[in-house]
Amino acid sequence: MDSYRVTTFGAPLTLQAEPTPVPKGREVLIRTTGCGVCHSDVHLHEGSFDLGGGRKVDMGRSIGLPRTLGHEIVGEIVAAGENVAAGEATAGTRRVVFPWIGCGECALCTSGDEHLCNQPWALGVNRDGGYASHVLVPDPKYLFPFDGLDEALACTYACSGLTAYGALKKAREAVRAGGDLVIIGAGGVGLSGVRMAEAVTGIKPIVADIDRSKWTAARDAGAKDVVDPSDPEAAKALYRMTAGGAAAVIDFVGAAASFTFGFNALRKSGRLIVVGLFGGSASLPVPMLPLKNATVMGSYVGNLDDMRELMALAQSGKVPGLPIATRKLSDANEVLSSLAAGKIVGRVVLTP
Repeated sequence: MDSYRVTTFGAPLTLQAEPTPVPKGREVLIRTTGCGVCHSDVHLHEGSFDLGGGRKVDMGRSIGLPRTLGHEIVGEIVAAGENVAAGEATAGTRRVVFPWIGCGECALCTSGDEHLCNQPWALGVNRDGGYASHVLVPDPKYLFPFDGLDEALACTYACSGLTAYGALKKAREAVRAGGDLVIIGAGGVGLSGVRMAEAVTGIKPIVADIDRSKWTAARDAGAKDVVDPSDPEAAKALYRMTAGGAAAVIDFVGAAASFTFGFNALRKSGRLIVVGLFGGSASLPVPMLPLKNATVMGSYVGNLDDMRELMALAQSGKVPGLPIATRKLSDANEVLSSLAAGKIVGRVVLTP
């Protein structure tokens, strides 16, 4: 099998050839037909996440080099281990892979939240992923049918779709009694959030993005209005649009400026949900938390139940499409560079 691997953080991915793995036990071997390129791949390729103030999270120990990136995986079942029952993983069928796999034994895993496991086995992060001709999946329970969906779109549900869906479920609780939803960032994950916001929350969102080239895509995805958060008048305009502030804000950027803008955009009892991993640090006047009765929380992808719900929603036809471009797997380095530079609208899916 061929794979494009990180051998040195920050250096170009290296094409490597090695024997195709043979599945054992409950394992399933997938021939990759598509793999989405996620912004988190940029950070994983660099080997760190920026915490601000010169501090970084070093991913070297958890990733372990060499590593094949890619966690938005779709492919064809080739073979299964001896403990996989007939009908669980039929050769020739195509499936989307849930990549957020845990150890299976800790309290988080047994409670159903294995995506939050402290000893993760996540494909494309802690185990080799989809920038390859084949991927080894540890159990058929992580495979999802996508009948009726384009496979390049279907693979994006494993991360950008699932991440957006998980955050929107948290926002749904905040807007249940009424109010506006603001989404910050109309990149790959943010745009997924925009396009499924109404189906999940019942509300068309207001989108904030400094890149006006993404405004048309945001409107096409279902945004009821768009603002530029870098505009000095944006906060006042948003205050008027929302009649005093948003009930929920989802920050799909995760930078100091987006965090501050999002918190300031909340009404009393509002909820700020931080998803993005752009990096940095932000200061927040502590008294404003009780004075606003505000909630600030994070949201990280989703669990297997969320994935089942999301795939059912996607197959229902209630979610608008996402701009998707396909590129050859051999273009992985170029795509990562373009994504890091903010030059991609929607999602790029690598194909063999």
